[in-house]
Amino acid sequence: MRKDENLEATVEQPAPEGIQGDEGVEATQETPAPEAEFNKMKEELAEAQAKVDEYWQRVLRAQAEQDNMRKRAERDVENAHKYALERFATELLPVIDSLEMGLAAAEGEVDAEKIREGTELTLKMFSDVLGKFGIKSVDPMGEPFDPELHQAMTLQPSSEVPPDTVTAVMQKGYTLNDRLIRPAMVIVSKEP
Repeated sequence: MRKDENLEATVEQPAPEGIQGDEGVEATQETPAPEAEFNKMKEELAEAQAKVDEYWQRVLRAQAEQDNMRKRAERDVENAHKYALERFATELLPVIDSLEMGLAAAEGEVDAEKIREGTELTLKMFSDVLGKFGIKSVDPMGEPFDPELHQAMTLQPSSEVPPDTVTAVMQKGYTLNDRLIRPAMVIVSKEP
């Protein structure tokens, strides 16, 4: 047989074992002609191409959504950095107002007690604002020296308190959410 004849002829295959035709000759099974098989393959290819197109569109949408989420997250982080202190600043504004009113009232005032009282109230207001935001003062007067929270400025001999005790606070320290942001500057006792 030539190649050209082979394309148009049907292919005969032997029947499964044990099956025989009328005359004891093995039965043959005809397969579809190559043209029908070609059309079937074309349909399968078209279906596969449609699925590929659908999946490609899904990938493109997912990438676009991911890109939009990344941009949104970047914008949120930028705004968080830009406006992180907004609430803190808003809470400090009344303290500034109080200081300004105190200065204005002190211009004609000679009563030091009233000026002191106003300053104490303003300081309390300021401390309350700091406390709202997790800022606490470190005032270790009379406590044992702690190098994690205190910075010793000098040692002073003392027989009144045990060694390594804070005898004076030159400057308070501060923590932000229990993290030290400034150590307290202190004078520490030593044996005489």
